Amino acid sequence: MPFAFDSFIVEKEKPAFAVVMRRYSISMGEAQKIIDRGRMLCNGTTVTQKNQKVAGSIKVLRFFPKSRDLPPLFIRPHFMVFEKPSGVLVHPNKVLTPYSMLDEIRHYGGENANSVHRIDMETSGLLLASKNRETEILLKGMFEQKRIKKSYLAWVHGNTKEHFFVDAPIKVRTDYSTSKHKVAIDSSGKSAKTEFTKLLYNRAKDATLLHVNPLSGRTHQIRIHLFHVKHPIIGDPLYGTPFEIAEAYLEERLSQEDRIKYTGAKRLMLHADTLEFKSDCYYYIKSQIDFRKEIDKIERVKFSCFT
Repeated sequence: MPFAFDSFIVEKEKPAFAVVMRRYSISMGEAQKIIDRGRMLCNGTTVTQKNQKVAGSIKVLRFFPKSRDLPPLFIRPHFMVFEKPSGVLVHPNKVLTPYSMLDEIRHYGGENANSVHRIDMETSGLLLASKNRETEILLKGMFEQKRIKKSYLAWVHGNTKEHFFVDAPIKVRTDYSTSKHKVAIDSSGKSAKTEFTKLLYNRAKDATLLHVNPLSGRTHQIRIHLFHVKHPIIGDPLYGTPFEIAEAYLEERLSQEDRIKYTGAKRLMLHADTLEFKSDCYYYIKSQIDFRKEIDKIERVKFSCFT
C-alpha cells in the first residue's frame, strides 16, 4: 500500500506546520493540507490545527510510491508522458487505494512530480506529468488556456457518419434518483464542442472507430456527446445502460458478464491518443498502442440507447 506512516521524534515543542515543513521541505500550504486531512499524529492523537504545538512521538501519513514497472513513454528534464492502462486511477481516491499512476509518476519523477490533467480511470492512453512544482503550474495553466491539444480514439456502437460535430452544453447533475449519468446535455450548462471523424467501420461487430477532437474540456464530454447522438462508447456502463446496470457498476457489483451483455466490452473503449503543445520546442506525442486491435475485445451486442 503506497500510504504509510513516517515516524520520528520532536524533542522541543514547535508548531505542527513548522515540523511538517522542515521534515519534508514543503510549503506552508502543503503542510496545512497534511494536517487538514488528519494525517499527522502527536503521541497517538490526531493534530487538528496547524499552529498546534507538538512534541514527542510524531507520525505523518505519507505517500511512498510502489512502481509496477511502467516507465514513461517519453521523458524530458521537466516533464514525462505515460501510457496509462485502462482501469488505473490517476490519483489514489483514498488511503487504501493499492495503486495509481501517481506511484509511477513519483517513482520516476521524484517526490514533487504530479499529473497535470485528468483522465477517467477507465480511459487508457497518454498522461502528462510534471517533475517539479514550477512545471506543474506552467502545464496546468497551458491546459486552462487551451494551449495543449488532446485527441482521442473511441470504439462506438453502430455505423456513424463520416464526419460530425456535436455542439451541446453540458451540466453537472445533482440528482441521481432517475439517472446515474454524472453530466447531462442541458441548455443551462457550459458550452461544449467535440469534433468526430470516422476512421473505420467493423460490420461484424457493428462498431465504428472514431478520431475525437474535443474543443472544450468538460467532465465526461466525449461520453455524453456520443450518447447524445446515439452512438455511445462501447463498454460505457453509465451512458447507454439501464438505471440498474449503471447503479450496479457504481456500487462495484456489476459482473463482467452483465457488463459485456449490456455494453459490449469489459472496459470503456476510449483512448487518449495524442498530445500536442509548444514549450521549449514543439511536441507532438502519439500513443504507441494500436487501439484498432482493441476490436478483438469487443462483443457484438444488440444495442438500445437508454435514457
